[in-house]
Amino acid sequence: TGAISSLQRQMEIQESELRRIRSEKELLQKQLREREVQLQAVSDKFCSMTEEQRQEEIVVMMEEENRNLHQVVTEQESQLAEQGKLISELQGIINQLRAEVVNTRLHLLEQKQAQKDIQSQADALQHQALQTRVALEQITSKFERYRNKIIQATFSVEGSQDPVGELTDNEVLEAMQKIINERAEFQHMLKSKGSK
Repeated sequence: TGAISSLQRQMEIQESELRRIRSEKELLQKQLREREVQLQAVSDKFCSMTEEQRQEEIVVMMEEENRNLHQVVTEQESQLAEQGKLISELQGIINQLRAEVVNTRLHLLEQKQAQKDIQSQADALQHQALQTRVALEQITSKFERYRNKIIQATFSVEGSQDPVGELTDNEVLEAMQKIINERAEFQHMLKSKGSK
């Protein structure tokens, strides 16, 4: 039953398609007959014309063809003008982009040169900082030796007491000032007694 129903549906579809094709065929045949009638009328008219009329008809057709061609040429010229304008605009854009590319490359070169200069300055500053660090270490070392000598000289004087713990710079200066004052007083006392 299912197979029969399927075949019936296919047959109905085919019949519908056949009717459509027949209808199209009839329409085409009708159009063909109309074209034949028109062609026959033109042929009859052309045959009934005199040679002068035929030439006039040919001239009219040629003029019509010339007008059509002129219109086509005008449209082509208009399109060509638009294309020329578009090409000019695109050429301007291309030139602008090329100029931007050149400027960008120059800017990149300037940036690279500036980066090299900055790197050179940074290297010089780093070298200078290293030299300053070495000099500072030397000065610090000399200062420590000098400080130790001062402490040793200050607290090796007769009657001085050994320092308790680590001394600050102010304590060292106070001890030195005390010794200087005492020696100045002693020298003044000797001078007042007439001793050299």
